[in-house]
Amino acid sequence: MAYSDDKYFRFEFDTGAAFVTIDHPPINLLDEYLSQEFDRLGRELEADESVRVVVLQSAVPEFFIAHSGLGRVGTLSKTVSNTRNFRLTQTIGERFRNMPKVSIAKIEGRARGGGSEIALAMDMRFAAVGKAVFAQPEVAIGLVPGGGATQRLPRLMGRGRALEVLLGCDDIPAEVAERYGYINRALPADELTPFVEKLAHRIASFPPHAIAHAKASVDSGAFGSLSEGLLVEAHESDLSVASEVTQARMKEALKAGAETYEGELEMAYLSELSRRSPE
Repeated sequence: MAYSDDKYFRFEFDTGAAFVTIDHPPINLLDEYLSQEFDRLGRELEADESVRVVVLQSAVPEFFIAHSGLGRVGTLSKTVSNTRNFRLTQTIGERFRNMPKVSIAKIEGRARGGGSEIALAMDMRFAAVGKAVFAQPEVAIGLVPGGGATQRLPRLMGRGRALEVLLGCDDIPAEVAERYGYINRALPADELTPFVEKLAHRIASFPPHAIAHAKASVDSGAFGSLSEGLLVEAHESDLSVASEVTQARMKEALKAGAETYEGELEMAYLSELSRRSPE
């Protein structure tokens, strides 16, 4: 496989397990560059018959993936077509969900917006207590999440809690994320890597056809209408992007510190937007 062509990922392969490390400092922003490489990565891993388990992790201590780049979102068409299409982040997530191998997100920093949605698309999520943080802050800027969150979160945690995450736009620590069903487990930071590595190697030792069939069987019951839901989400997200209010708030967010290292640590710029709301 041509993994050497990937600029923002580092790889370690060990007996059927691929440990893929995102390395796009300072915040692993899901911008146009990382998004395109994620799309290619999914295709490469899907076609690699030597890989049975994929572990996705980050080289940036404070960030798993910050979120989707506002600049990339802002370049989308302001004229919304009646023809519904999947968003790139949705496509990336669906490829990982549908590939006949297991994907695991190991999260030790912030996973917000599109970063949270990438994690949600993985088959399993494990996070470090005291380090991992999850959020879907799009509505605060006037956006609708367009990478799968409105469809995946209710299936994981129920409607009420999903709306709390999607409309509250606040950080969810690993312990609460575990209780809500956002992630599989919240583990002490020093136990996270050994646990995930042991699980990945255990699954990778099993027959690949059995892994693929078991996963397909689970998905057929749990996600029968997910594709249709994703198309609805993409259309609603397109409508939100076309709003002049949203366009103004995205510009304000960038001026207030969005997509900078300090600004993304605590997302304080969202409270600034609330005070300067155009409506």
